[in-house]
Amino acid sequence: MAFDTTTSLRTRLWTIGERVLGAVEWFRPPALLAARVYVASVFFRSGLTKLRDWDTTQALFNDEYHVPLLNPSVAAFMGTGAELALPVLLVAGLFGRFAAAGLSVLNVVAVLSLTDIPEAALMGHVFWGSLLAALLLWGPGCLSVDHFLMPRLRAWVNRP
Repeated sequence: MAFDTTTSLRTRLWTIGERVLGAVEWFRPPALLAARVYVASVFFRSGLTKLRDWDTTQALFNDEYHVPLLNPSVAAFMGTGAELALPVLLVAGLFGRFAAAGLSVLNVVAVLSLTDIPEAALMGHVFWGSLLAALLLWGPGCLSVDHFLMPRLRAWVNRP
């Protein structure tokens, strides 16, 4: 009889665990959407700031941001363009992993190009990087254009 009680308790605990995991899984799509919107807003606002005062942006890229392998003017143009275009793709979830990868590169270059970065700013970049890593690993989720577009693209690519 003790065997039946133990088995029954184990079965009940397993069932409760499965239900809890199912409930947690329900939060994944809105959490991925929230991560996309948050990170995109940070980078997009940064791009708008650079665009509003292009002379200051050029001066920053000439004097403070030492982007490796790129001319400062080219780096300013590419960085600002990426900060304005990639967040739009990320929010829509259109080529979401591509957008997350591009913003990850931008994030790393931003950290490496600053010679003296305050600890709080570095922690912000680490946080954004962790959100972008999650989006790279799990994709933009089912609340995205990719969720509807990718199966159609796969079918189109694989058709005879």
